[in-house]
Amino acid sequence: MPQEQTTAPEQRTLVTIPEEQARRAGTYSVLAALLRDSPDAELLDFIAQLEVDAGKSRHELALALSMLSLASRHSETEALRDEYHALFIGLGRGELVPYGSWYQTGFLMEKPLGVLRADLARLGFERSESVHEPEDHIAALFEVMAMLIQEGLPTEKQRQFFNNHIGNWADAFFNDLSEAKSAVFYKSVARLGAAFMSLESGYLSLLD
Repeated sequence: MPQEQTTAPEQRTLVTIPEEQARRAGTYSVLAALLRDSPDAELLDFIAQLEVDAGKSRHELALALSMLSLASRHSETEALRDEYHALFIGLGRGELVPYGSWYQTGFLMEKPLGVLRADLARLGFERSESVHEPEDHIAALFEVMAMLIQEGLPTEKQRQFFNNHIGNWADAFFNDLSEAKSAVFYKSVARLGAAFMSLESGYLSLLD
């Protein structure tokens, strides 16, 4: 599972949460780990062993998770490092730019990042000194959502963070990832991300 990158873990207080909420947090964490860096053997093994009976469920999330689990069983870490590099790093930049400011304005380090930093400060998150990327990297945002759920933060505050910093661009990102020329394994990541974003949007909108 990924290590949270926005703030030191000892500064946060986790609580016991219902199984449904734990699944939400776990999905955010898995996606964050896959989008933060190329998966290592431990993460691939964890995903490969996830038991998903997609045959009994036609829900897109179950099907997507089943496909990701299958892809993990047939992937090698070295090939995934190359794929991740081509997608997100490249020579100068990768095929995709996984930052909220980029998707919302066409530029990095723009106003959405400033708004995000103010919201993170209000929520008590501090930037880790070991992290040099802007906070609006999609993996960092998913890490924050996982932590908010694990801390038992009121769903209304979760919804506000999701709507303000994830829901307004993540669909476009996962669509681009699904169509990226360099994506092979990451097409299954894109499918899971898109399905989960759809489910999260519907779940959080029930508060309206």
